[in-house]
This record gives sequence, structure tokens and C-alpha cells, in this order.
Amino acid sequence: MGSGHSHAGAAPSGTAAGKHKSRLAWALALTTSFMVAEVVGGLWTGSLALLADAAHMLTDAGGLALALIAIRFSERPATPQATYGYVRAEVLSALTNAVVLLLLTVYILYEAYKRFQNPPEIIGGPMLVVAVIGLIVNLISMKLLSGGSSESINIKGAYFEVLSDMLGSLGVIVAAIVVLLTGWTLVDPIIGAGIGLFIVPRTWILLKQAIHILMEGTPPEIDVGLLEGRLAAIPGVDAVRDLHVWTVTSGLDAMSCHLTVSDMSQARTILEAANTAMRDEFKLDHTTIQVEDAALRAKEAKLRI
Repeated sequence: MGSGHSHAGAAPSGTAAGKHKSRLAWALALTTSFMVAEVVGGLWTGSLALLADAAHMLTDAGGLALALIAIRFSERPATPQATYGYVRAEVLSALTNAVVLLLLTVYILYEAYKRFQNPPEIIGGPMLVVAVIGLIVNLISMKLLSGGSSESINIKGAYFEVLSDMLGSLGVIVAAIVVLLTGWTLVDPIIGAGIGLFIVPRTWILLKQAIHILMEGTPPEIDVGLLEGRLAAIPGVDAVRDLHVWTVTSGLDAMSCHLTVSDMSQARTILEAANTAMRDEFKLDHTTIQVEDAALRAKEAKLRI
């Protein structure tokens, strides 16, 4: 029997999110600083839209802090009890962010329903000022996180949190202008409910991505049938068995399989060809491939009957 391992290209920080942690820290500082002002403004003006945006700010602060904690955990070395280290902490962070956002949407819709029944008095001027400042803060935070959102599910979760706030700030600005010009206060719960609903599809996608990784599903960019066919086409390979491809965390996909061959003297050549194909054609650097003797495997199969 022969086996081969390839672990090229591993990131020093453990995850794709590691190199963006300073940007996360800046976004967290901005969000936390403005969150207090927005909560005070929402209570002062009586605006549900502003309070909904403030609630999103609160979850943002928690989500950003959670993302930073996940990065810190992911940088810890592997142990005998955690052989991959703690790199999946970022997936748990993204999952938590998605669940919190969905629960928050339910609460905002409930508050909107109550305000439709009994519309409160709303002060439009201060509401508009606070919303404009919030929009500026959110745009800065989005700029800080935009680069990493395509590389890491952890950063993507934080980015969606900030995106929801940016949309919330725009909604509050619209609501404040309508209240100032027309005095129609029902626009506030309408905008508040809209803020909650708009982010749901993106949050749902994030939730499914996180669950897919935790269930060790195949990375969406990998065609397993094509990959199996490529391995089977290597000269000397009789069969491909126990093929698994999964994502450990963002930027770290892994593959393992058994290759059955008739001529074990070709094991080294077959391993090299398989690892090269996985790396060059499928971008899989973390591979574990075991070469099995076809005759020995057939003998073992008969013994199990």
C-alpha cells in the first residue's frame, strides 16, 4: 500500500480571513461608536426605522466581534484533539451571524405590526441627521470589508451585517424625509419592516453556505464526477474508491481517496500524477491519496464474504 499527502499553499493565519483582521477591527470600532448614538437617537425621535437600524448595528458589533474572535481561534495551532486546529471557528461565526439576523428580522416585523396598530409620534429632523451619519459610517465599514467578503465566509457574514445596516440607514433617511415633508408617520414602520426583509435572501444564502460546510458538503466549484474521471484516467489506475471532497474553512478545501492499481511498482508515479492533477486542474492543495494493490484488495474482499 502507498499513500501520499499534499498540503501546499496553506495560509499562515489558518484562514482566508486572517489577513483582514485589522480591517475588521476598524469596522468594529466604527460600528460600536455609532451604535450608542443611534440607540439614543431612536429613543429620542420615537422612530422604529431608526431603532431597527440601531438593532442591526448591535448585531453588527456582535457579529464583527465574533468574526475577530473566530480569527483568533483559527490562528491557534493544531492539537492531538483538534487535528485541523480551530479554523472552522469562522464557519460557526458566520452561522451565528446569519441566525441572529433572521431572528432580528422577526422581531422588527413584530414591532412594525404593533406600530401599524398604534402609530407613535416621530421627530423627523434628528432622525434624518442620525441616519445620514449612520450611512457614512456603514459605507466606510463596507469599504473596509469588501475585499475580504469574496475570500472568507466569516468576512462575508460580517459584510452582510454592515450591508444590512447601510440599507437600513438609506431607509431611515427616506422615512425621515417623508415625515418631515408630509407628516405621514406610517412610513416609519413600513421602512422598518422593509429593512428587516431586504437582507433575508442574502442571509439565507449565508446560512446555507455555513451549514453546507459544517456538513462537509462538496465545494460548489468542484465537479466530483469530473474529478473522479480525471483520477480514473491516470495510467495504471484500475478504480477510484472512497472519494471525498470537502471544505474545512474558507480558502481550505480538502480531498481524500483510494486508488486501486494492479502494478504497485507504479505507485509513486501514480501518486505524483494524481497530486499534480488535483493541484493544477482542481486547485486542491490539501489531498490525501492512498494507493491500493488490486490483488490484495480482492483477497481481502473475499475474506470478508
